[in-house]
Amino acid sequence: MENSNFNMTFLVTQTPEEVFEAVKNVRGWWSEDLEGSSAEINDEFIYRHGSFHYSKHKLTEVIPCQKIVWLTLDSKLAFVEKQDEWNGTEMIFEISTDGDKTKLTITHLGLIPDFQCFEGCSKGWTHYLKNSLLPFITTGKGIPDPKK
Repeated sequence: MENSNFNMTFLVTQTPEEVFEAVKNVRGWWSEDLEGSSAEINDEFIYRHGSFHYSKHKLTEVIPCQKIVWLTLDSKLAFVEKQDEWNGTEMIFEISTDGDKTKLTITHLGLIPDFQCFEGCSKGWTHYLKNSLLPFITTGKGIPDPKK
């Protein structure tokens, strides 16, 4: 099977700085209940979705207005056999310009079709990125998981 990482790209009219600030504000688009910090190099945060998804991430690269990389330090995906499939994977947000627009390319490096969670995780990322991060960038309002 082809080892294609999960990938998605958006073109928006917002500036690279606005896109960068939105991506860093993970509480604004992924989960209001995020534990920890998600803005600076070496920040660590934990995301939980009910009892079936836990992941701990560390920001390993933060280049203002250009790139943010999260390394998954630990994970437990209760809906697959190998519950730590995400361990060692990286979520990469690359920001560039394309004409008069800003291009955001998101890659979950290591989330590949060989993973049991690929289909479900891809659907989850598609939901959060298209339905929450993109509107958060363009309107200032995302739809993250609410506080419990």
